[in-house]
Amino acid sequence: MSGSNLSDASSAPAAAASLDTSALAVGDRPPVARKGRHAGWKLLLLLVVCVSPVVASYFTYYVVRPEGRRNFGELVQPQRPMPELATTTLDGHEGNLLALRDQWLLVSVAPGACDAACQNHLYLQRQMRESLGKDKDRLDWVWLVTDDGQPPATIEPALRQAAVRRVDPAVLARWLEPEPGHGLHEHLYVVDPMGNWMMRFPAAMDTAAAAKAKKDLERLLRASASWDTAGRKQ
Repeated sequence: MSGSNLSDASSAPAAAASLDTSALAVGDRPPVARKGRHAGWKLLLLLVVCVSPVVASYFTYYVVRPEGRRNFGELVQPQRPMPELATTTLDGHEGNLLALRDQWLLVSVAPGACDAACQNHLYLQRQMRESLGKDKDRLDWVWLVTDDGQPPATIEPALRQAAVRRVDPAVLARWLEPEPGHGLHEHLYVVDPMGNWMMRFPAAMDTAAAAKAKKDLERLLRASASWDTAGRKQ
């Protein structure tokens, strides 16, 4: 805007010299110019009103959010975009990890055998999602399986609610990263709807820790409410 004002100011004397007094007396051109400028300002104001909720939510999400004292999870900075990682479902259908975008994701990582720690993560993921109430459809819980192992039959019914994908662990490790001294399978990870890994929850979570993590999820969902809706784009 500053460049436009400077341009108007520098051209004003030349414009005044080119207008004769009869034109000023009739009053045709200046009102038309003023009307055009008023219409431009109205259009700009309308644009600001339309985009301000989105801008505000992005400001809250990306600028206000990193107050460490408020977060249970550790913020990932800079955020890491989701890679084009080949996936396979448990029944053999091939796909790409990018297909999971356009939803908030709560992600766990473990081999297919899914030991007690893995099953605990799956339980916490399901409970945290269900506890979000009306916002639960904005978040998917995801299990990334790092080998060809078959999950225990006892947990298969619960997995129908989850997005379970087999992935190459070497490629996955170039995207997600554990806290130093821990393994990739020890954490839960949060991915935003644009596909950015942006938060990591502490290792060895229990139900008390999950309650704290849920508050982080609630804040993220509130901050993104004006630009994120349930379901993926078609």
